[in-house]
Amino acid sequence: MTKLLRGKYFLLLFAVLSCGGKKKVDDKPTPENLPPTAPLPTAGLAGQRVALTPLTLVGAEDTLHLEALIADRRATLNKSDSIIGALLTTRAPEVTWVGPEELRHTARRAPGVATDPDQMGTAFLRAQSLIDVPDPLRYQLRTLVGLAGGRFAMIPGGLVFRRRPGRTDVTAELSLVMVDTRVGKIGWRTVARGEAEDPWTALTKAVKALTPGLP
Repeated sequence: MTKLLRGKYFLLLFAVLSCGGKKKVDDKPTPENLPPTAPLPTAGLAGQRVALTPLTLVGAEDTLHLEALIADRRATLNKSDSIIGALLTTRAPEVTWVGPEELRHTARRAPGVATDPDQMGTAFLRAQSLIDVPDPLRYQLRTLVGLAGGRFAMIPGGLVFRRRPGRTDVTAELSLVMVDTRVGKIGWRTVARGEAEDPWTALTKAVKALTPGLP
């Protein structure tokens, strides 16, 4: 009965998160009317194991001249994963985060059953209108997260570095979604933004924006 109640609680939590806080955004968003970063829904996830999948998509506007950073895609993705994982672990310790490396290890231990998390098509989940996770990604996530010992997956859908008009700083935009892998639905999403002189500090500020109230 306790497990049933907890399951209903999480479904209710995700229903509220997916419906609440949605604001109408202009067709041509500007920095002034972009929706704010939604805080992590950690209250309902406390004590849970939550898979943190690796980032698979990174891009930058040409005006930033970050060709060298983008060219070494693997190094850029690894450093981004490191920053995201370290900050979530220290700033949201009530959640047991299962990071990309542990997920890779889990997949390697179940060849033919679990999909390599670096090869999953998670980037398209950043689409704002998407609620249901389609197969085969739905099955892949459910299998991998189940083997890792959990239900929910925090998925970085993409990282884009931009420059706001009239500014010289770099803006990092990190798209994130939380998926209930048992039912294949996105229950929470946001775009975390941070601005700084260099891309890595901008990304750090973006991730920190997910846990407001902390320095």
